[in-house]
Amino acid sequence: MPAWQTRPVPVVEIRALGPGDWAVWREVRLRALADAPHAFGSKLVDWQGDNDREERWRERFDNVAFNAVAVADGRIVGTVGGMDRRDATVELISMWVAPEERGIGVGQALIAAVVDWAAAESVETVVLAVRRGNRHAIALYGRAGFQLLGSNPENAEEDLMARSISARTAD
Repeated sequence: MPAWQTRPVPVVEIRALGPGDWAVWREVRLRALADAPHAFGSKLVDWQGDNDREERWRERFDNVAFNAVAVADGRIVGTVGGMDRRDATVELISMWVAPEERGIGVGQALIAAVVDWAAAESVETVVLAVRRGNRHAIALYGRAGFQLLGSNPENAEEDLMARSISARTAD
């Protein structure tokens, strides 16, 4: 029997983070960058050494309006952010799910948190950039109602995806 059929699915809690949670953000961000360097514009080395300073981690909360982590069984198993954009959209950014928790709904819960936050902000569209060739992420976003728009004019290695807040998701 495949492992996914015997593994219990944990209850996932989404926790919004604020400036006082900078150390939590630091921990999960460093894990994400180490695990999936190909998935992010930032590199692990950009956040280490002299760049690993409390004030720099706290700046995240000045620049990104919505920050959240997924918690299962008392462990942080994912993260996501949402940024207000000047064009009346929200951008889903910095999404990551721990490898051992992929494929069981953590990503869907994180996406839903950003979509719910965007709806509360009276925004109609959520956009994101995804590395071209990251087929698992593209499939996840597709199941969450995102449509592929094409190349990101700001980064040739990425494609843009978008969904309206009212879009239905695949079950």
